Amino acid sequence: MADLGNPQNTIEILKKYEFSFQKKYGQNFLIDTHVLDKIIRAAEISSDDFVLEIGPGIGTMTQYLAEAAREVAVVEIDDKLIPILEETLKEYENVTIIHGDILKVDIEGLVQEKNQGRPVKVVANLPYYITTPIIMGLLEGSAPVDSITVMVQKEVADRMKVGPGTKDYGALSLAVQYYARPEIVANVPPNCFIPRPKVGSAVIRLTRHQTPPVQVQDEDFLFRIIRASFNQRRKTLVNSLNNSPELQLTKEQVTKALEQMGLPAAVRGETLTLEQFAELTELLQ
Repeated sequence: MADLGNPQNTIEILKKYEFSFQKKYGQNFLIDTHVLDKIIRAAEISSDDFVLEIGPGIGTMTQYLAEAAREVAVVEIDDKLIPILEETLKEYENVTIIHGDILKVDIEGLVQEKNQGRPVKVVANLPYYITTPIIMGLLEGSAPVDSITVMVQKEVADRMKVGPGTKDYGALSLAVQYYARPEIVANVPPNCFIPRPKVGSAVIRLTRHQTPPVQVQDEDFLFRIIRASFNQRRKTLVNSLNNSPELQLTKEQVTKALEQMGLPAAVRGETLTLEQFAELTELLQ
């Protein structure tokens, strides 16, 4: 089968099927073999691995994954792409094509069936509008995930990676870092895709922690506190937590907890580390 990392081959397939890009699915297909190689290397795919690919498009990256892995399952939501995938992947007996929405797929069942319940490696070129729900769904879900190597909008990759005190730091940074170790593997300019996106992209690898870096009695409470702390960034932590409908906390309770931590009452959420959020959660519990 022709290598789809070559733009010429991609254009031929799209013409043959008279494919038109759907804005609602945020479709941008990768046409750069160097970037594809980088993704496969970063994901550390071996011939023993079962890989789940989200949004395979016309199967460009899938071809590379199928060469490297024991078995690959791809989940594609756009029904117009299914016949194309059936053609571009027909030579690979180790690929299963699933037509559906990844947010509704029973990933745990799939991993049980295809990988005897052992952790799966996830690889994806994610549509920007749905990046966060997909990544958080994978991290919070019960399916065993070893690592997630994804192409996302550059600014989202930065947000997942940064620490306290920066403008990109927020609830997403803390949630991702609670579950995984983020590492930006490559920056990818718009000209590596068709159609060209308006913004730069980045490949980020999230390696799942065996155990979270902080221990709290109630994970849900920790995340409610984190969300409330960033809902109104300009406000002090005392006001943010007191105003949140998700929490029933008085200003006095929060001030007292911050005092015990040696923090001023006027502190803002964006200056606290994950460890400090965990300590605050335990004190407010």
